[in-house]
Amino acid sequence: MDRITAAQVFVSIAERGSMIAAAEALDMSRAMVTRYLAEMEEWAGARLLHRSTRRLSLTDAGDLTLARCRRMLELADAMEVAGGADADSPQGLLRITCSQSLAQAALSVAVTAFLKRYPRTAVDLQMNNRAVNLVEQRIDLALRITNALEPNLIARQLAQCDSVVCAAPSYLAERGTPLRAGDLAAHNCLTYTYFGKSLWQFTDRDGEAVSVPVSGNLSANEDLILLKAAVEGAGIALQPLYSAAPLIAEGKLAALLPDYAPQQMGIYGIYTSRQHMSPALRAMLDFLLDWFARDPAWLEITHAAN
Repeated sequence: MDRITAAQVFVSIAERGSMIAAAEALDMSRAMVTRYLAEMEEWAGARLLHRSTRRLSLTDAGDLTLARCRRMLELADAMEVAGGADADSPQGLLRITCSQSLAQAALSVAVTAFLKRYPRTAVDLQMNNRAVNLVEQRIDLALRITNALEPNLIARQLAQCDSVVCAAPSYLAERGTPLRAGDLAAHNCLTYTYFGKSLWQFTDRDGEAVSVPVSGNLSANEDLILLKAAVEGAGIALQPLYSAAPLIAEGKLAALLPDYAPQQMGIYGIYTSRQHMSPALRAMLDFLLDWFARDPAWLEITHAAN
């Protein structure tokens, strides 16, 4: 039997926790899934799964085999892309993950332009605000907005991300307008779960760093939720400028603290290997670097005055 298909079956079983779910995902009969699993266990020379009435779980041999199967599938994908006369031209599927706000403001447009330029490529764009394991989830590229990358990550900076402190006119009418960064400590601040939840950092006009402990009655792991809450008058938010600028221009939010610049972050593309980068991934990184630097709509939003 085809070992590549057997590897796909085994990985699908492990990821979905059942042979029925794997069969549905692969559009394959349960009997065929069972047969491939049996062949995989015969090749491995060991039992790969603990079987119970509720869920399947991996044995120690299954954990080892799962890692080997994933590497086998990655190599198979790489060989398919590498073959033929157009080996250096971008082609194949790219799995990309980023936050919902970045996808909405930039990636949906940028990826569409990329696909028009490289029609032999395809993109699976997944929304996720948390750092993911690229190998386990078979992600080719993760886009993250951060100012503190882990040292073991392979990353390429694609753009800068400015932020703005903002609130709805209704909130300011009720609670007053903060004039200094330190005034935020007395306000209801809407905080992002994964960044600066309790400490917002600024640079004043003299170049001095200012850190302000903040608190509030709402935090969330998606900044679009906080943005919507700010528009409704729930409190003061620290938002990416690309998300808040259109609402500031419409008067739904007011930019605050013009004498204090929020800590700037980078937009990074994170991937697993420089040596085995596919032409499609290399093309995507180059394309995004150029797109962030040149797209008129993106530049208009991200260079909006606070």
